[in-house]
Amino acid sequence: LEIGSGLGNLSRFFLTKGQPIYLTDLRKGYCDQLQAQFGDLPNCLGIGQVDLVLPDFETRYADLLGKFDSVFALNVVEHIEDDHRALANARLLLREGGHLVILVPAYQWLYTKMDEGLGHYRRYTVPRLSKTMTDAGLKVIHEQYFNTMGILAWWISGKLQRNDQIPSGQMKLYNTFVPVFRVIDKLVGRRFGLSAVAVGQR
Repeated sequence: LEIGSGLGNLSRFFLTKGQPIYLTDLRKGYCDQLQAQFGDLPNCLGIGQVDLVLPDFETRYADLLGKFDSVFALNVVEHIEDDHRALANARLLLREGGHLVILVPAYQWLYTKMDEGLGHYRRYTVPRLSKTMTDAGLKVIHEQYFNTMGILAWWISGKLQRNDQIPSGQMKLYNTFVPVFRVIDKLVGRRFGLSAVAVGQR
């Protein structure tokens, strides 16, 4: 199950490779677009409007509880004010032994107007993300940073230039060097990066 499928940019990778996946988003408009794009595909297990912080989460989504081997949320949790409740409820979607994969923006000192514009409540460190997962009842089995060179790019654009969004030209330039940046991530052992990643097991 994917939390925060949005327009389906990530969902498409799973669906075009025949992987079974259930798509969700908080916004009905996105769910309608996902339905129009992917609803007829045989490996689309369903599309639902899911709110991870509803007080009656267990009742509202009873048909989804304990159903999935993997649940992932990439660049989603930072948009949720009560991230502890969100991860605790995400855990309920997993089968015993299932995995929750979370990727969030890293380092509060990198918080800029771009974060404000994107609706981010916070940025994380790996220890903070892992503790939030542990508090939610998950066993953290993997943690790392990701995208080392993104730190410099985000700092220049957000802190130095004070942009409120990433200019398209800067994004295109950055994407050109992604193969090089992947090598750099490996060389530094993923000990720091623009994003924090953790995997928790139920």
